[in-house]
Amino acid sequence: MSKEYDSLLETKAHIERVRELFSSVLDNIHDRSQLHDQSKLKEPEKSAFDFATPRLAGSTYGSEEYKAFLTELKPALDHHYAHNSHHPEHYRWKCAVCSGQFSDAQYQEAPQGPNDSGDRYCPRCCPVSIIYECGLYLKPDEGVNGMSLLDVLEMLVDWKAAGERHADGSIARSLRINRDRFKISDQLFAVLENTARELGWIKP
Repeated sequence: MSKEYDSLLETKAHIERVRELFSSVLDNIHDRSQLHDQSKLKEPEKSAFDFATPRLAGSTYGSEEYKAFLTELKPALDHHYAHNSHHPEHYRWKCAVCSGQFSDAQYQEAPQGPNDSGDRYCPRCCPVSIIYECGLYLKPDEGVNGMSLLDVLEMLVDWKAAGERHADGSIARSLRINRDRFKISDQLFAVLENTARELGWIKP
């Protein structure tokens, strides 16, 4: 009679492989923590945030006053969003066919039509030839769908830290506001809220 299968070695190998893969995830998160918001330290962002940061701190997140400050900051924010993928606004271009979302930089590198119109086409749907149905169009308020899980994690941490800069800040309220602002699905909203709760940022 043959010996029954013993899964011990295979399970240990699996555990070790997961540890190896987690290391690459942790490396990515570490790099993000070191590079986070570095573009705010130089122009064209620094002087704008020098002016706006103390005013934003005294405002309520999502209020009309807060939105007015964002309007004043628009040139600096456009630069910031373009250079930081943890913001939904980073992914501003959408394919009409596959619904893939792309950053400004990806848009500039996307295939261009032969008619000098300046239009760009989805690099996934039409990486070589031009398929006009795959044109990229501006969709600045739905960028969460273009993000990776790592972008989303940095976004959540950023929202938590940003909320602490407001006198009445709250990650729970920020999540509720941003759910509508960025058209976050019910499923992703639950994941974000569950993560914040697991980290102790939202009390049971």
